[in-house]
Amino acid sequence: MNRAQLADFLRRSRARLAPSDVGLAVGSRRRTPGLRREEVAQLAGMSPDYYTRLEQARGPRPSRQILGSLARALRLTEDERDHLFHLAGEEPPRDARDAAGTGHVRPGLLLVLDRLDDVPAQVVSDAGDMLAQNTMAAALVGDAASRPPRERNIVRRFFLDPAARRLFPPGDRAEHARRHVAHLRAVLAARPEDARAAALVGELRCRSAEFATLWDQHEVAVRRADVKRFLHPVVGPLELECEVLLSAEQGQRLIVYTARPGSESYERLRLLRVVGLQDLAVRS
Repeated sequence: MNRAQLADFLRRSRARLAPSDVGLAVGSRRRTPGLRREEVAQLAGMSPDYYTRLEQARGPRPSRQILGSLARALRLTEDERDHLFHLAGEEPPRDARDAAGTGHVRPGLLLVLDRLDDVPAQVVSDAGDMLAQNTMAAALVGDAASRPPRERNIVRRFFLDPAARRLFPPGDRAEHARRHVAHLRAVLAARPEDARAAALVGELRCRSAEFATLWDQHEVAVRRADVKRFLHPVVGPLELECEVLLSAEQGQRLIVYTARPGSESYERLRLLRVVGLQDLAVRS
């Protein structure tokens, strides 16, 4: 690990980004160009103190997952991401599975995500790992960056965290469970050597009787466009169109939620934009 070069690369990568480049408010009291350290830490889902120590060349060796989160937060290209891994003494991701496992999202896809500021949008791996969200998505389903990396998988949370299930009407939960399991089975069948997906299935079969029962039914279905109903604790019920844009090379999906203009859900989605992140602490 080359701590000095790693620190220099992080500082320079942070300085070249403006808040608007990553979907953050510009603010009025910025003494230096670029993002603040705490903003990078927030985007990467890590503590500001840990990030500061990395920039000061005195931090511990970051994990592959942390490196992937930093590459995403700093909007690094694939070449720059590989350089970051090399500086930390790690081999860069070499295929789609490894890239998804480190949470790397292409800068172009993140640019699209940042520009979608009036509708919820998020990037999810095909195995359910939440890789990136805009502010509206965090306000709708909870801020994934505020949770430990292990708890950011939407399938895992649905079966193991009661709070995640309460986001949906009781009558819809069984169908959501069925679709989660059918999609995960399709993913594992396509990549039987994927250790991360296999470990997720193994954990859920042991810890959730519902998941185990559905898994044994051997239903297979890839999740695509759909209509979802949400029970938001602040703005109330929402019925949203769920559009799924696939990035086959990286095994990632850009999911965008919209409401029919003129509907109650449309007005509530506009209210959600005003509410923003005020209630995230209660739901996360």
